[in-house]
Amino acid sequence: MEKYEQIPAGIDDLAAYIPEVYLPIATLADARGIEYAKLNKGLGLTAMAVPDVGEDAATMMANAVRELIEKNDLRPQQIGRLYLGTESAIDGAKPTATYALQMLQAYFAPIYGPDCFLNCDVVDLTFACIGAVDALQNTLDWVRAKEGRLGIVVAADNAKYELGSTGEYTQGAGAIATLVKRHPRLLAIDPDWGVSTRAVYDFYKPLRQVKKSDVIAEALQLASRNHVDVEQLTEQLQDGIEVKGVLDSNEQLLTLHKDTPVFDGPYSNDCYQERIKDALINYRHETNTTSDEPTAIRWDRLIFHLPYAFQARRMFGEIFWQEMQQTGQAAALAEQIGLELPQATDFEDEVVYQKALTGFWRAVTKTPLYRSFVAERIAPSEEASGQVGNMYAGSVFLALLGTLEAGLEQNNLSPDAVFGFFAYGSGSKSKVFQGRLQTGWEQVVQGFKLRQRLDERTAIDYATYEQLHRQALDSPVVKRSSYFRQTNITEDGKREYFIPANKEAMRPS
Repeated sequence: MEKYEQIPAGIDDLAAYIPEVYLPIATLADARGIEYAKLNKGLGLTAMAVPDVGEDAATMMANAVRELIEKNDLRPQQIGRLYLGTESAIDGAKPTATYALQMLQAYFAPIYGPDCFLNCDVVDLTFACIGAVDALQNTLDWVRAKEGRLGIVVAADNAKYELGSTGEYTQGAGAIATLVKRHPRLLAIDPDWGVSTRAVYDFYKPLRQVKKSDVIAEALQLASRNHVDVEQLTEQLQDGIEVKGVLDSNEQLLTLHKDTPVFDGPYSNDCYQERIKDALINYRHETNTTSDEPTAIRWDRLIFHLPYAFQARRMFGEIFWQEMQQTGQAAALAEQIGLELPQATDFEDEVVYQKALTGFWRAVTKTPLYRSFVAERIAPSEEASGQVGNMYAGSVFLALLGTLEAGLEQNNLSPDAVFGFFAYGSGSKSKVFQGRLQTGWEQVVQGFKLRQRLDERTAIDYATYEQLHRQALDSPVVKRSSYFRQTNITEDGKREYFIPANKEAMRPS
């Protein structure tokens, strides 16, 4: 029997669902008075995927999983677990994955029966943008533990920011489903992982509490009825325990959830950079890598969480410089930088020192050696990100999809190519791990058709985008009968969905 740590397990296939509509970044730049080149040339942004009416994390998940099941000729009964990584949950208790399961069960029931997913373990994992990677690591351990297990890990999110905010132009949405099994056809993932975690507030979605009286006062002010005694009106709401509406509840404070986050962009970048660096150090420890051996710069491709397309190339300079010191090109790199590494002992002011250090790392990223490294190892992952935008938990998987498709198109990836992953989730945590490309990977990647799907989307104008953002439209912009979508929410909060026709079930036997 194979030893547990020697059993190859990993990603057998992937399927992506990207919303059918998108907003060109040039259109948003024009509406906001931002120079387009700043977003396109500076951040790598071209378009943002926008969820249509009736689309959320559950519907996008269901669409991605359905494709993964069908193109791999799987029976629902074969799937032992369906784990979702998301920060766009639609319920505070019932997993969003169960809403997707509701749709999938209705779709597959005509062929496989109403209980076809009865023995499937379903759950959500949440840690900002790294939740799906947590689910992947967990599921890899599960499939290694027993022969024949199949798991599907899904990343599904809507990266939504306030209109006019500094995060708005990085928005995106979509879902990516990953088939996880032993002896995968695509990518075998090593069991050693590095991790770095700190509890910080770089990006978060708090449950905001507001006084009932403040809500009433704001409503009355909008209605120009300031003569009403707000405090007296609020007290009247507390006469009984029966709940007759939103304000007529038993709590003094109302708890509100917003899809948009509280965030500090520069601080989040700092956290991202520190976490991936510390996780790499931990990975080196877990793999018993000596201090004089470079790790990341030896990987054939680097797959990062990309909140915007050029994030990785901006954040990796410090690690690149550190690892290049262990190679014969250290002197050449130093000459290209043209600056000495700032030393803390030369500065009396910590702020001035950090500013000098930031300038040095920026100088590293402008060297020919670094740019050549980025062009070969990182850039293949950027195009898809620039076309979709931030997918939160799905961003690192989108980077993988884009890299594999680029490798197939350019014929510059060979079996046994080693991929290094840098996952990140605000709050904050990073995980670093390694995967190895498998023989025959090309056949699997041919089924992605990611570029084709992105090219076939429908562009929308700014007015339509703003209506979708404000949830002011009643019907979808693009009416498609082949995808799951939400159609109604009942008075007691139950969600109803459109279920596309299962063509397999409609075929004559």
